[in-house]
Amino acid sequence: MKITKTCISGLVIIEPKIFDDSRGYFYEPYNKSNFDKLICETNFVQDNESESCKGVLRGFHFQKPPHDQAKLVRCIKGEVLDIALDLRKKSNTYGKYEKVILSGKNKKQFFIPRGFAHAFLVLSDTALFSYKVDNIYAPDFDSGIIWKDLLLSIDWPFDESDLIISHKDQNLKSFSNFQSPF
Repeated sequence: MKITKTCISGLVIIEPKIFDDSRGYFYEPYNKSNFDKLICETNFVQDNESESCKGVLRGFHFQKPPHDQAKLVRCIKGEVLDIALDLRKKSNTYGKYEKVILSGKNKKQFFIPRGFAHAFLVLSDTALFSYKVDNIYAPDFDSGIIWKDLLLSIDWPFDESDLIISHKDQNLKSFSNFQSPF
């Protein structure tokens, strides 16, 4: 497994070792002992999965403390642009983000610690997306940042008219009006 630290403290890109031959492939997407030793001790308590079509943008989502979540995300099938946004007010990188392409082909994973908002955009015809979280979903603590906030200056690879966004995600707070709970 190859671990790549990003420019934002705590965010890690994981590239697993793939064993492939004429029959197909095998790899270990998660091993608690290795993860705790190489990245950080985390107790994942729930797995989530979504399937989305091309142009679906989900996020930026996060849960407020005490129900905040660390996430280990990956794209099982298809391809997504995955983005983590630093919401830790005491961080040198507050308001900065990291992008990574996750796909069924590259099998990369992205570890996003607590204190971040998360979004992804489906680039392929469909994408099967999976993530582990270290805290259960608590609807009353659910929150988010609007994906198109000009202050963030994110260069999305699709025109806004080509995006498919839920009503909820279209009405999230702007980053400029955001008071970080982290």
